[in-house]
Amino acid sequence: MPYVFGYGSLVEGHEAQVSCHLDGYRRRWTVAMDNSVDLPGYKYYVDASTGERPDVFVAFLNLEPDPGTAVNGVAFPVGDADLAALRDRERNYEARDVTASLHEDIGDTVLAFVGRPDARERFARGAREGRAVVSAAYYEAVLGGVARLGDPALRAFRSSTDEPQCPLAALTRIDLA
Repeated sequence: MPYVFGYGSLVEGHEAQVSCHLDGYRRRWTVAMDNSVDLPGYKYYVDASTGERPDVFVAFLNLEPDPGTAVNGVAFPVGDADLAALRDRERNYEARDVTASLHEDIGDTVLAFVGRPDARERFARGAREGRAVVSAAYYEAVLGGVARLGDPALRAFRSSTDEPQCPLAALTRIDLA
């Protein structure tokens, strides 16, 4: 059964998770969705104070090659149905085999969700146009999930993660049917 390496929002909520490190990568906020586009079964965001839907690109964490850095996270086993659900949820990402870059031997294939080229281009466009933001709730949820792994994990997260190069925004997530 393959494993998934969680390095952001996938860090918590999985029973049989193993703490581990992915060598040669760094976390950066370089994947985005276009908040003006509705995709069935996905999401969009509204301004938490006005309820209006801002014309922004909402950025998320990504793994990018960086030979001098190791990213901490967790690996958890996934069956076929769970992996299919994760692929649907993580539609801005593609699952890549990172087994050879994992510092620890998990004993099976390990996949990580890495930003798709189109999602990275959406972020680049949003950054160029000054319309890229990070949801403050997502940012805090990621930090909170890592903090629950303990202070050493949070320190390792901070040292292998760039701060967002765009502002945090008070957004409320709306899930589409």
